[in-house]
Order: sequence, then structure tokens, then C-alpha cells
Amino acid sequence: TVTDYAEGLADTLLTGDELGGRVATYSLEYSDGTRHSEPILRRFQIQQTRIGWSASAFAAMPASDVEIFSTASEAFDCGRMPRKTAGRSETRQISGREAQAVGGKDLELRWMYALENPFPDKTVSRLVFEGGRERVVLYAISSTRLREHPLRARTRRKVRLPVPAGARFNEIGELEGVQIDLGSVISARRALDYDQSRWDSAQAVVEPELSDTDVVIEYAAHPSGRLYLSGAETVVYDLSELEGPDPGENVVPIPPANLPVRVEIVDADTGELLPARVHMHGVAGEYLPTRGHHRKVNPYWFEDNYGEHINVQNQYGYVEGSFEVELPIGSVFVEVLKGFEYPTHRSIVEVTSETRVLRIELRRLLHWRESGWVSADTHVHFLSPSTALLEGRAEGINVVNLLVAQWGEMFSNVTDFDGATTLGEAEPGGGGEFLVRVGSENRSQVLGHISLLGYSGSLIHPLSTGGPTESAIGDALESSLSVWARQCIRQGGMVVIPHSPHPQAERAATIVLGLVHAIEMKVHNPRHPETDHHVSPYGLADWYKYLNLGYEIPLVAGSDKMRATDLLGGIRTYALLGDGRELTYDNWMRAVQDGNTFVTVGPLVSMSVNGVVPGRSVDLPAGGGTVTVSWKVESAVLPFTSVEIIRNGTVAEEIRFADVMRAEGEYELRVTEPSWVAVRVRGSYRGDPHDVAAHTSAVQVSVDGVRTFAPHDAVRVLDQILGAITYVDTLGATRDAASARRLRAEMETAYNRLHQRLHRAGVFHDHGTPSGGDQVLRGHPEL
Repeated sequence: TVTDYAEGLADTLLTGDELGGRVATYSLEYSDGTRHSEPILRRFQIQQTRIGWSASAFAAMPASDVEIFSTASEAFDCGRMPRKTAGRSETRQISGREAQAVGGKDLELRWMYALENPFPDKTVSRLVFEGGRERVVLYAISSTRLREHPLRARTRRKVRLPVPAGARFNEIGELEGVQIDLGSVISARRALDYDQSRWDSAQAVVEPELSDTDVVIEYAAHPSGRLYLSGAETVVYDLSELEGPDPGENVVPIPPANLPVRVEIVDADTGELLPARVHMHGVAGEYLPTRGHHRKVNPYWFEDNYGEHINVQNQYGYVEGSFEVELPIGSVFVEVLKGFEYPTHRSIVEVTSETRVLRIELRRLLHWRESGWVSADTHVHFLSPSTALLEGRAEGINVVNLLVAQWGEMFSNVTDFDGATTLGEAEPGGGGEFLVRVGSENRSQVLGHISLLGYSGSLIHPLSTGGPTESAIGDALESSLSVWARQCIRQGGMVVIPHSPHPQAERAATIVLGLVHAIEMKVHNPRHPETDHHVSPYGLADWYKYLNLGYEIPLVAGSDKMRATDLLGGIRTYALLGDGRELTYDNWMRAVQDGNTFVTVGPLVSMSVNGVVPGRSVDLPAGGGTVTVSWKVESAVLPFTSVEIIRNGTVAEEIRFADVMRAEGEYELRVTEPSWVAVRVRGSYRGDPHDVAAHTSAVQVSVDGVRTFAPHDAVRVLDQILGAITYVDTLGATRDAASARRLRAEMETAYNRLHQRLHRAGVFHDHGTPSGGDQVLRGHPEL
């Protein structure tokens, strides 16, 4: 093997990094007796078959196509084996230049060089090949009359075409059987059709329809290439005709997006640049990503958790207030979103060859922050802290809680936790208005999940316990929700029961023991028509159960964001700081624990009972009395259709509207027994009249010093605690008997505490057996 290896020096010949040096000579001999010679230089017109990384030839191409492939998850959805591993498949392409090993063997590259004939009018009589000082293998010779360099593809193009008869879209909306010569097909996806009247409307969500008849082909090819679409018969298009003045029937050429434009998003009143979530598309519905964002956003779990979002078909990038995007000449459709206090901005801008800057003004409609309200998402995964901060700023989320977690053998965000730093606080140099804090979601498949927010010191382990799916096979059951909660409180944190009502087990004991500061309503993305409810009615019913037992637990909200289809802050908590307190993470925790909160997917709502806000109590004398429930609802994004006064989980009064954006009122409520009161707002992104859009926390109303206590709900809570005890006694693989006794003791304490409350209320039931219903309750007049 030829080598220039020397001690301490790179082996440039072995890796293919050696430059220059004549390897061979090609000569064209013409019929008139003249001759033209071209030297073939190492790493210019030729290269060795095995090279190291980055040792490509400068004027020669590998004799293999650029490889285009789906991501691993897309391949899985299509029922086929991935062609690349998960990380590599995210690139969606490989050039053919890579020096890789396949099956333990290095790839051998063949190189193609296009020798230009400088005298095309002369007749070539023969090609003379002369070797040089190195061995050269000539595999094949071909000729072409192309005027442009045959190995050079042009920049990316798109065209919208009718789908041939017999062709089909696969499970991820891509057309099978599309090929091109002299280039590469980047993608072939179902076209998107936007309704212009809806785009111009004030609708909160405007999604396109997927075309059943048209496909958008994205390609990079030589102008003389041909495009082949396979169906019942193969349809062939000449690119020169597709891109010409008469492309053919039902063919829509899409202007190339290659004009760099600076976009500025500003507050119309202050001129301040605003981070936001941005979507742009062209006249054929094609997505126009901002610089640094994907042309196709990855929607899959734990894959490419980047500053992007996708809602059904609409794709978005999270951007700072000033950013760059490549746009086509012509009409560009723009959507900009900025949380719940700015209306959605949708417009059509005309881009010309002279366009260099676009300025988009947003005007804040609601000003609840000035009154002390701050928003938060209590449940976010996988993002880096800086990406979480950007998304929080763009979505108007003042506090983002990024949670460390474990899924079997997988751990996320562990090294982002330091138990001290709140990213964005003013003192370390942040803006002070948008914060990110790393906490943890600690989990058991059977006992449940618990979110530990804002604690200091060391990360609370184990992150998961008791075996799969949450922890690994063979892991001991070494902790419980109550044990985790006590540790979090000792370390100065706040305890939240996430994604109510699931899982329903030991969470009941933790609440009864007074270790829970808030219960979370979770919605991955309320704007998606199929993913989940708005504010979950099941989660609310579960929360009502604890209010009915007199536990004053405020509501919070979290998106449980784990993929680009989840919307950070899509459901959010608002908490009132009060007393002129500045926004710090500690003050936010204090505000949540004070209890004046509401959760929302759009409308903002406040309420009071006799002037008393949620988190506090109203005391009535024996016999009760009448209280005044005051409420106000405002929305900048989602119209609401009704406001309901909720007493003890049922509707005391409903005020209906025809899709309004603002309303307020009072209701006189007669209270004769211990109660709690809250306000529920209905509204829907998908037009479902049953969807709950917002809900306040509750005001407890005692009568003669007595608070609510519902025996039915107490028995159901006892059943949950009994289920957790049963798991520890039977299936829970603890390390030893002492560990089992320690875990069981917390649950027994909670069971006994609530059990004694039942007895004091004059209600008796069978001990140690799930109730199975009301038949086991005795001694209560209502039962």
C-alpha cells in the first residue's frame, strides 16, 4: 500500500486527503488530426476507491445515487424496515460520498468525471487514455450532447401534479413509485388545500385539507431530467416542459423559495421584538420553513425535540422576534401565534424580487399580567432548557417546568438538573419575565406518577421504581409517591399530581396525607381535532372528588410535551402573584399554593365568592345563607359558549353565549350545606359544545364551621389506597421486608385517617374490601 505515513503525521495517502499529482491523461483526438489533452489529477478528476471522511473529489461524483429515505419511525408506520438507524435516518439523505463501513467492510467508491469537449463541432475519432505513476481502473465510458454539466443538479424545485390512476399514497401521505433521472426526488407528498375564506376569518384554527388527487413533488435535478410517476401506467414528465411556459394540464409549477427575507415580529404598541410561533406557506400549500427549521417536522416521540410544532398538517417554527426565511416570489400566507393574550395573526403578503424585510405587527389584546397573573406549564419533557425558554417566550408562558424522567432504560434531562438554577431569572442576567426550572416526574407503573417541582439540592431518586414500563426490569419497588413527596417538601419544592386522573392508586394516599400542593389537568394539544379533550372532564371529576372531601387543592395545568405534535402551553395555569410580588420561581410556587389559579386552553377567567378568591374560604352561620359569585371571562383566541357556576361538582347555574370573547356577571347562590364553588367555561377549537375550555380553582364555603364531606367519594378514595396497599403486599418486589413495611406504613396512615373521618360522619363499611358500590355503606341518611 502506498503511504506517506510518518511518526506523528497524518497518513494522507491512505485516507485520500492527498491533493494534486497527475494520475492519468485523457486525450480527445479529432478526425482533422488535432488533439486535446486533459490531465486527470488526484482528488480533482479522480479519487481512490476507499477514502476517509471529507476526502471527496472536487470535480468527480461517486457513481451512486444520493440516497433518500424516511425516518425510522416513518418506515415503521409504513410497515417496512428502516434503512437507517433512528439518529441517522433523521437526516433523510446521504450523498453517496460518505466513506462508510457496511457489514464490517469499507465501501468501495467508483467515481464519475465529465470531460467537456471543447470543440463540439469537430468529429471525435477516438479517446486516448494514458496512465501515470499510479494504477487506474477505467470502468465505463459514455457520451452525451447536454450543454449543461451532466453531473450538476440545480437547486431544489417543486411542482404540483395530478396523481396517476392506480397510484397510491402510503401511510405517511407520500406517493409511492416516484423516480427521476439525472437527479433526486426529495419528497412526494399529498398536496394541501387551504380554504381562502377560512384563512381570512378569525377562526382559531385553520387547517388545510389533504388532496386526494394531487401530489407535490420536491426534487433536485438536471434541467434535462425526466420525472416518472408509477400507477396503472407510468406517466413521464420532461423537466424542461414542467418548468416551461406551458407545463401541461393540471400541472402547477411552484415558484422556488430562494429569496432570503428578514422578518420582524413586533408589538404594535411598544415596537418590541416578539418571539413567536410562525407558519408560512406558498400558493400551492407548500410549507415554507424559517431558516434552521425542518421542511418536514418530525412528529414522533423522543425524536428531534426541537423548537418546532405540528398541528395535524400545519407546521410551525419557534423564532426570535427577528429571523430569516427563504420565500418565493408571489403570494405568501403567514400565520403568527403568541400565546393566549394576543389574537392569532393571519395575512397574505406579496413578495417581489425587491422584498428584503417583512414587518408583522401584533397587538396585545388582554393585559392580565399587569394585574399580577402569570402563566405556567407544569409538565414538559425532552426539550433543552434553552429551547424550553424560547418556546415559553413565544407561547407567552412565564414559567416552564422541564421535568427529568425515566422510561425503562431511558433517562431524559438528567444532566440539565442542578437543583439551583432557574433559567431566565433577572439576578443571573435573564429578563426575569420568562423562566425555566428543571424538576422531576417520578413514576411507578402501578402506584402512579408525581411531579416534584422547584426543589433544591440533589436530584430525587429513584426516578422510577417497581419495574417496567416506567423503570427497568428487575428494579426494586423502593419508593412511593408519598415518600417522594416528603423528600421534595424537605428540599423546598412543590408537589403536583400530574395528568389527572391517571394513574389512580397511591396518589389518593398522598393527597389524604396533605402532601400534595396542586392537581394537574393535562392536554397534549387542544387544537388537534383527535388527540384529546380540552380540559379533561375525567380529570375534573377526579379533582371534584377530593374537593367533596374538603381537601383544598388548586388546579394547575401541563401539556406533558414530549413531541412536536404536543403544544407547550396548549393548556396552561394562571396564578395570581398578588401583593405586588415580582415574578420569581419561588413566588410562583407560593402563588400556586395560595390557590388562586385557573387552567385554560384559551379563555382567561377569574371568580370570587363574596369577594373571596379561590384558595380561601367563606364561613356561613348555621342554616347557611346566600353568597354572590362574581366572574369575568376574556379571550383573545378561542370564543366561549357558556359559563357555569359549579357547586359540589354539579351545575348550579349556566349562562349561555353565542361564541363571545368577553363577558362578566354575578350570580346569587343559596348555600344551605357545606359546599365548594368554582367557575367552568365551555368553548371548543373543534366545535364540540361539551368541551371545557377553562376552569377556576375553588372557594370552600363552610356552614357553621363544617366543610364538605361526601361519603361516596371517601369510600372510592379508600378503595384506591387499598389497591396500593394490595400491590405492595403482593406484586411489589421490595428489597426486603423492612422496605415493604416502610412503604406500606404511609398508605396505612392515609387509609386510617380517611377511614376515621367516615366513622366520625356516622358512616360504616366493610373493612379491607373494595366497596364495589354503595351497598357497603351504612348509617348515613343519604345512602
